[in-house]
Amino acid sequence: MRNLLPAGALLGLTLLAAAPKAQAQSADHKTAISLYGSAYQYKGNYGSDFWKWSRNFYGPGISINRYIAPGFDLGLQADYAELKSEALGGPTYFTNNIVNIALPLKFKLNNGWALKEDAVIQPYLSLAPGLTLTSLEGGYNNQVLNSDRRYFSLKGAAGINFRISDAVGIFVQTAQVVPFSANIDGVPSRDEDKFDDRYLQHTAGLTIGFGKAKDEDGDGVPDRKDKCPGTPTGVAVDLTGCPLDGDKDGVPDYQDKCPNEAGLTTLEGCPDKDGDGVRDSDDKCPDTPGKAELQGCPDADGDGVIDSADKCPDTPASVAVDASGCPLDRDSDGVPDFQDRCPDRAGPSSNRGCPEMKVEEKKKLQEATKFIQFEFNKATLKPSSYPTLDGLVELLNAYPDYNLGISAHADNKGDDAYNLRLSDERAASARTYMLSKGMPTSRIVSHGYGESKPIADNATEAGRAINRRVEFDVYLPDDPNPAETKYGPAPEIPAAPVKAAPKAPVKKAPVRKAPVRKAAPRKK
Repeated sequence: MRNLLPAGALLGLTLLAAAPKAQAQSADHKTAISLYGSAYQYKGNYGSDFWKWSRNFYGPGISINRYIAPGFDLGLQADYAELKSEALGGPTYFTNNIVNIALPLKFKLNNGWALKEDAVIQPYLSLAPGLTLTSLEGGYNNQVLNSDRRYFSLKGAAGINFRISDAVGIFVQTAQVVPFSANIDGVPSRDEDKFDDRYLQHTAGLTIGFGKAKDEDGDGVPDRKDKCPGTPTGVAVDLTGCPLDGDKDGVPDYQDKCPNEAGLTTLEGCPDKDGDGVRDSDDKCPDTPGKAELQGCPDADGDGVIDSADKCPDTPASVAVDASGCPLDRDSDGVPDFQDRCPDRAGPSSNRGCPEMKVEEKKKLQEATKFIQFEFNKATLKPSSYPTLDGLVELLNAYPDYNLGISAHADNKGDDAYNLRLSDERAASARTYMLSKGMPTSRIVSHGYGESKPIADNATEAGRAINRRVEFDVYLPDDPNPAETKYGPAPEIPAAPVKAAPKAPVKKAPVRKAPVRKAAPRKK
């Protein structure tokens, strides 16, 4: 019996070595081991030592506990004590080695009703039926006492467990153990009741929980308590299993680009004072709403240059600008490209940025009409017209931004529709000649006006000669053709009449005479 103490101590050391891997007993960690030491106080035929701390006897104990429900634990425990009598004088004395093995049912007050399960102070009551083994040695009035007995026992206890951490709890309790019909001191004369000999057990111990709680996200908070069960691995969490959010802005620290400043979820937890959608740390104009592509700075005219650097803040929308926000002017003529009809060649603003023709060149255009001649009643150019048209080609090459309009006119002799077609064909003939010299088709247009726009009196030959003319006008792209400004839209050219094919002479078929039949001779 006395060999139980070294064995209990060895088991206790083994359990203490395992303690760093343990978890506190709970609904998630349902098995725990307790190691404890107790002070025992005897009461029997030799009197009562209850609450006499000078009469304590000490011994170790161990228990295995199983979590049943928030209010109940069930356990298996064993403890050892050696009780002795005081020096009674003579041969009357006793020493009893006692081992108590019991099944405690613990009623916990930290059951979620009175106290939370994880409360620091956790009071409880315990009732433990069991078996008490005694080994008595001693003497009584010269009678030798030496016996081993076992008794059914009942232990009632009250205690408090102090939750130190998730891994460790310390408890204290006081219990009274009653081995029914036991004779702890060996005195033959007994009281009438069966629980005369009993003892108090004052205990302090260490409880270590074992097992691993279900924790799918591995954040150290059991799934049963985890309010954020999908937390990524390695993310720091609070006691509820949710990622830490130091600035309380609803964005967890591990996702918060500004963890020390409350911000917006849309900006990864960063603040935006001016509400322009650009976080303050990236906003070069944090107090004025602006555009994300301009790092949060405003651009009233939308030209891509922030207002503070824009020297032309009222540039029309979609106009290309330089770094200072002013419209581009490629030819540096003072007319911005979006208003410049000739953005690659310098010209005055009076001519919308296009170079002006020299006086002598304008005169050449006006006089060209005098030198264009055609074959009589045809659209065929006479060779004498070629030098004039060649000169006009040179002029257009010198001013590549200008277009040329050709308008042809006729006198009033002959059919109106015929004259209109002939004038249109003559204008087209001049255009075709100039295109053959390499002019782009888009730069020359031609129209015929027929006899509708005379500039002289058709009643005289001289006037009719003036009215038979070809005019040349230059104009800038997108400007109206000067001929249309002067004369209006060109008339629609009627289709040429289709000449009827001459009828072939009708040949008469020759008349054939029927052969004359001779009468048959009469028979005589």
